[in-house]
Amino acid sequence: MRLKRLFEMSIVLPSILLAGCKALGPDYIRPQQLLPKSFQEAQVNENAEVISNQWWKLYHDPVLDDLIEKTNKYNADIKIAVARIEEADGYLSEVGAALFPQVNLDSSASRYKITELGATPLFNGMSPTRSNYNVKLGTTFELDFWGKLRRAQESARAQALASRFAKETVDLSLKSLITGDYLLLRSLDSQIELSKSSMQIREDSLALTKRRLEGGVSSALDVHQAEAAFTNLKAQLADLIRQRAVIEHQLAILTGDLDLKIGAGDIHSLPIPPVPPVGLPSTLLEARPDVRQAEQNLIAANARIGVAKAALFPTISLTAGLGGESKDLGEVLKSAARIWNGGLSLNLPVFDSGRLNSKVDQATAEQKQLLASYERAVQHAFEEVNDALVNVRQNTERENALNLSQQSSSNALEIANSRYKSGYTGYLEVLDAQRVFNDASLAYIQSRQARLASTVELFKALGGGWATTDPN
Repeated sequence: MRLKRLFEMSIVLPSILLAGCKALGPDYIRPQQLLPKSFQEAQVNENAEVISNQWWKLYHDPVLDDLIEKTNKYNADIKIAVARIEEADGYLSEVGAALFPQVNLDSSASRYKITELGATPLFNGMSPTRSNYNVKLGTTFELDFWGKLRRAQESARAQALASRFAKETVDLSLKSLITGDYLLLRSLDSQIELSKSSMQIREDSLALTKRRLEGGVSSALDVHQAEAAFTNLKAQLADLIRQRAVIEHQLAILTGDLDLKIGAGDIHSLPIPPVPPVGLPSTLLEARPDVRQAEQNLIAANARIGVAKAALFPTISLTAGLGGESKDLGEVLKSAARIWNGGLSLNLPVFDSGRLNSKVDQATAEQKQLLASYERAVQHAFEEVNDALVNVRQNTERENALNLSQQSSSNALEIANSRYKSGYTGYLEVLDAQRVFNDASLAYIQSRQARLASTVELFKALGGGWATTDPN
C-alpha cells in the first residue's frame, strides 16, 4: 500500500508544486496602436444598422446565396484551411500532454540456458534452463520549474487560434471574390443585353440608309458607315460574351461545381447595401480575421522567448516504477515478486559555445518581426477601410452623373434620328449620337457594378460587417 501511495504521489505532487511557479519570458501585452478613434472617410448615416457576418445576403440574390453555399462545402482552399486547424489542434494537444506525467506499462518474458561447463559450476539439481517474467508500471515527469512546457503550450494555443483566423481570412476573401465576380457577371449580362439592343438599332439604321440610297436620298458613304458601326458593335458583343464565359468558369472553380451554369440577369436588380455610420470606431479592426491572426502569431512568438530562456536552466525530471518480477508467470503479481524504483535527474548545460543564448536571440528577433507585422496589418486594415469608404462615396456620385449622361445621350440620339430622317443633317451625326449613347450606357452599367463592388470591398475591409456603437 505504501508503494502504491508513493507511486501516486510521484504523479500528482509535481503538478501541485509547479502550479505557483512563474514561467520565464515576457508576458504578452497588446501593443498600443496610434490610430484615430474613427475612420475619416465615414459619412453621416442616420439610418445605419447592424450588419451581420452574412453580408452577401444584403444583395437579395438567391443565385449568389447558392454560390456562397457551394463554396462553403466544396472549395479546396476552405478544405485546406480546415485541415490546418485540425493539425494545429493536434499539436496543441501534444504540447499540453507534456504538462502531465507519462505512464507506461512495460512487460517482458524471456527463457534462456546458461552453460554447464563454465567457471561457476551449477549446484546439484539446478536446471541450466531458466525463465524470467516482468510486469512494471513506470512514469517519467519533467518538473516545469521555469515554465518551458507552459510557454510551449501558450505558443501552441496561439498557433491554434491563428489557424482559425487564417481560415476565416480565407473564407472572407473567397466570399468577397465570389461576390465581386458575380457582380461582374451581372454587369456583363446587362452590357450584353444593351449591345444586342444597340445592334438592333444600328441594323435598323443600316436598313434605312440602304433604302435611302436606293431612293437616291443618301450616298453610299452613309451605307458603308452604317455597316462599319454595325460590325464594330457585333465585335463588341462577341468580346462581352467571351468575358462572361471566363467569369462563369472562374466561379465554377471557386464553388467546386465544374458544371456550373448561371442564367442571365440584370445588374440593376441588385440593391445597394447600407453604408456604415459616421464615427465608426477603429476598434472594429479587431474584427478582421487577418489582424487577429497576426496578433496570435505575435503571442506565439512571445511565448517562444520563454521556451528559449527556460532551456538555459536545469532540466529536472522524476522517474518512478512499480511492478513485479518472477521466474514463474503465475507468481509475478505476488508481494514477494514486487519491485519498485524512484529517481530524480538534473541536467544543466555548462558549456555549449553560446548555442542556447543564440536561440534566445533568435526567438527575440522573431518576436520583433511579428510585432512589426502585426502593426503593419493594423495600419493596412485601417487604410483599406478608408479606401473602401471613399470608393463607395465617389462611385455613388459617378453613377448618378453617368445616369444623367445616359439620359441626355438617349435624347440626343432621338433628335439626331429625327433630323436625319427629315433631311436636316447627315448620317455622320446619327452615328456620333449612337456611339455616344452606347458608350454612356455601357459606362453607366459599369459604374453600377463598380459601386456594388466597392460595397463588397467595404464589407471585406471591415471583417464582414459592423455595429452602430463602439463595442468597447
